Amino acid sequence: MITQVDLSNNMSNMEASAALEEVKKPLLENNIDEHENEHLVRKVWIESKKLWHIAGPAIFNRVGNYSMLVITQVFAGHLGDTELAATSIAMNVILGLDLGIMFKLGVIALVASGNVAWFVLVFGFFGYAVFGGCPYTWTGFSMKAFSDLWGFAKLSAASGVMLCLEVWYDKVLMMMTGNLHDAKTVVEALTICLTINIWEMMFPLAFLAATGVRVANELGAGNGEAAKFASAVSVVTSIIISVFFWLLIMIFHTQFGYLFTSSELVIKEVNKLSRLLGFTVLLNSVQPVLSGVAIGAGWQKYVAYIDLGCYYLIGLPLGFLLGFVYQFGVQGLWAGLICGGPALQTLILAWVTIRCDWNKEAERAKLHLSKWGGPNHVLK
Repeated sequence: MITQVDLSNNMSNMEASAALEEVKKPLLENNIDEHENEHLVRKVWIESKKLWHIAGPAIFNRVGNYSMLVITQVFAGHLGDTELAATSIAMNVILGLDLGIMFKLGVIALVASGNVAWFVLVFGFFGYAVFGGCPYTWTGFSMKAFSDLWGFAKLSAASGVMLCLEVWYDKVLMMMTGNLHDAKTVVEALTICLTINIWEMMFPLAFLAATGVRVANELGAGNGEAAKFASAVSVVTSIIISVFFWLLIMIFHTQFGYLFTSSELVIKEVNKLSRLLGFTVLLNSVQPVLSGVAIGAGWQKYVAYIDLGCYYLIGLPLGFLLGFVYQFGVQGLWAGLICGGPALQTLILAWVTIRCDWNKEAERAKLHLSKWGGPNHVLK
């Protein structure tokens, strides 16, 4: 028979056990709830879908367009070493600087066919945009197009300078390489590496466009934190893609040169440059996306100054020093240009992006939107 004393003892034991369990609990508990983790995963998934909705078609478009140049170089490389070197100069220097100079007959046919293909694309894009393919962005010509032309010209000039300074950098590398010893073989090897690099770079460039749109969208809607989150998701996604291509380069660094040429001397030189190529691919995963953030936030003018300082005031002298003064050849040239240019630029842009007051940028964007009489909603 259970007495009152026994009940009291049992209750005391239960209270003591509960107190002991309470003591065993850690003083600092993990405050991250499972629902918060699920919420973060869902936010990343939603933002990734928005990014890929823009980046997916852009990747297909950019890779398809640049593949015309790649195919031209592949055919030229199997015609002979001289043809590959000539096509390399035409594609990587003259075409990049928009100068129309032709060389030998075989090269003329290759380059001319590429030019025809580019003109077909221009007319195709024009027809698609004007004749109903973009109903939300092209609603017909209006006299409002002539309002605030000076502001538009300043923004366009800053964007053009920013992009030209970056695009011309590779062309300068190619021209400097032409002054090295045994320039023919070195130019061919560098061309193959730059072609692979630019081919892969079409993916980060697509995310440049997608990030610019997403950041501008969210800032225009007054969502500074959402713009910051879109930037982070885009950077991480681009890094994952570039790591995949870096692994491919490291695994097949002795084989991918055969796609462009059968010369063993060129293949050997490509193999020497493969590590620099891999590092450049990894670096290119971040730099274009941060440039997209700058475009979306309207920082083109400041990025143009950063490009000028990093690429041409630091990168070029450093590349010349390593390549010609210290006699490291094309590897010294490329390493100097990378470290002084894209690497330094990436660090500066990352620092600016991290320290940015996104809520303040959102307020500025809303003021610009109200100035232009834009809609009160943002297309998702």
